[in-house]
Amino acid sequence: MFSKPITLISTLGLLFVGACTPLNSYQGFQVVDQSPTDVKPGKDTRATVQAKLGSPTEVATFDKNEWFYISQVSSRTGFYPSKVDKRNVTAISFTKEGDKVASVRNYTLKNGRVIAYNDHETPTRGREMSAIEQILGSISAAGALPPNQVNPNSRGPGGP
Repeated sequence: MFSKPITLISTLGLLFVGACTPLNSYQGFQVVDQSPTDVKPGKDTRATVQAKLGSPTEVATFDKNEWFYISQVSSRTGFYPSKVDKRNVTAISFTKEGDKVASVRNYTLKNGRVIAYNDHETPTRGREMSAIEQILGSISAAGALPPNQVNPNSRGPGGP
């Protein structure tokens, strides 16, 4: 039917196309039955929120009345770095006295900011030692060299 070169070329072409298919990755909170937008301020409590959505992804460090449900979808194609396609953060605030929901806020990628990280090392103060100084320093610290005798007639541990 088909010659071997045509079969080989078509097989390699299919493999090439399959390698360029994006791989989607889902991280964080995944909506199953109810969405975080279904939470109503003033009506829902901590218990009803936890029953609807489950445990929060994060709880604020300094304010235990702030819960966060975070989800993210990213994709990676071939050898390229992954790219975040979608991110949703739902912040649910509770009242301090009644444990009722005070507010529900939704944030997406549009609300986020790009932070430039500095990948350089922080310089330390002091003197940098060469490799030979490090080796000689570790030999003398380990006791391989005889200790200096300042006063051989002094009475020390195990002395006369």
